[in-house]
Amino acid sequence: MKKVFALLLAVSFLLSGCAELQQVASQLPNAGVLSNADIAAGLKEALDKGIDQQVTRLTQTDGFYKNQLVKILMPQELQKVDATLRKIGLASLADEGIKLMNRAAEDAVKEATPIFVSAVKQMTFNDAKNILMGNDTAATSYLERTTTTQLYAKFNPVIKSSFDKVGANKIWSTIISKYNSVPLVDKVNPDLTDYVTNKALDGVFTMIAVEEKEIRNNINERTSVLLKRVFALQDK
Repeated sequence: MKKVFALLLAVSFLLSGCAELQQVASQLPNAGVLSNADIAAGLKEALDKGIDQQVTRLTQTDGFYKNQLVKILMPQELQKVDATLRKIGLASLADEGIKLMNRAAEDAVKEATPIFVSAVKQMTFNDAKNILMGNDTAATSYLERTTTTQLYAKFNPVIKSSFDKVGANKIWSTIISKYNSVPLVDKVNPDLTDYVTNKALDGVFTMIAVEEKEIRNNINERTSVLLKRVFALQDK
């Protein structure tokens, strides 16, 4: 009788253990079969996360200016302007010009989210599969390919308006005038609106790429069951 009881107890324990294992297994990232719709939804969620986490930060005060990954510096043709201003004791003027370029970019990026959301919604199953099995920035490249033209058209007038609003035009007019008045220098007259527009675009895609790499390479950044399941396929 004791042996029968012990056997029943052991069977009960094993069955209980199996049930617990099945429950655990059902919660694993690779449990079940992922459909095309699941994969597309996971990639869209990852892109939405990147947009929400990173693009939003860029729109805040100092989002560009104090972020060394995307801070906008003097354009190449104005590096000599920067150096010359500092030599003649106008470092503060040069610094203010740089700050106001970054302020304009922070303003412009507020226009990005609706365009990104639209691009994410239009992603096809084929896009999603190619992105999932692509390199560490495949999703960012998809956004760059599908949104750059629209973003430039949105950013450019905002930056132009922002230059007026924050006084950048006045500061830069002073900077250029001061530099051009220095004897023997080559005169400059750069298109700063175009320059800052392109640098703002670069900054947006740089920060989305940061978030994408985190999701792809850091399991802890996969903050939902769907993200865990979809990117487990990539891990294989």
